[in-house]
Amino acid sequence: MADKPVLYYFNARGKMESIRWLLAAAGVDFDEVLLTTRAQYEKLLSDGDLMFQQVPMVIMDGMKLIQTKAILNYIAEKYHLHGKDIKDRVKVNMYSEGLMDLMEMIMTLPFTSNPEEKIMEIETKAKGRYLPVFEKALSDAVYLVGGKMSMADVQLLECTLMLEEKFSGILGDFPNIKSFQGRMTQIHGIQMFLQPGSKRKSPPDENMLKEVMEVLRIKLPLS
Repeated sequence: MADKPVLYYFNARGKMESIRWLLAAAGVDFDEVLLTTRAQYEKLLSDGDLMFQQVPMVIMDGMKLIQTKAILNYIAEKYHLHGKDIKDRVKVNMYSEGLMDLMEMIMTLPFTSNPEEKIMEIETKAKGRYLPVFEKALSDAVYLVGGKMSMADVQLLECTLMLEEKFSGILGDFPNIKSFQGRMTQIHGIQMFLQPGSKRKSPPDENMLKEVMEVLRIKLPLS
């Protein structure tokens, strides 16, 4: 039996959370090494494990994978979540990168100097720029691309759940997306990932932020 993927990251969502979601959707169990001390991080650096001196890192299939998009694309290809051909794949990637842009705004919110202003910006862009794209794409389709689940679908579920944590009722004007959420949460791997006690991470809190800042030796605010 092949070794399980091992994920190296903080005990936090961040850029690793989409990787956790995608593995869960594919039905792949994984282990984690949670970085809680500066010494752990420095050892990865001194051992030369981090190509660009940053996490996330996933050890999988005998490789040390870094860079979030590269990791996601590898998992999507391996588990047939990247479309049936090159045209499907570019559509999946376009949707995926748009969702990653939106999720990054949410992820960096705790590290910004003007959170109230940033919250307004996120809500405005979500409603005006991002959600209408997916609402239209799902108007006559079960999934975003090619009639089957892809990486983009998994990220859309992750992203919309993140939005609902911040903005209750934000999907009120997007019934297709809301129906899509209901379908996606019935998929076994996703259903298990949403259960208490899974490896899904909680929204950031002060303790988590403090731990990440200590490991990376960064100070707030970033902007």
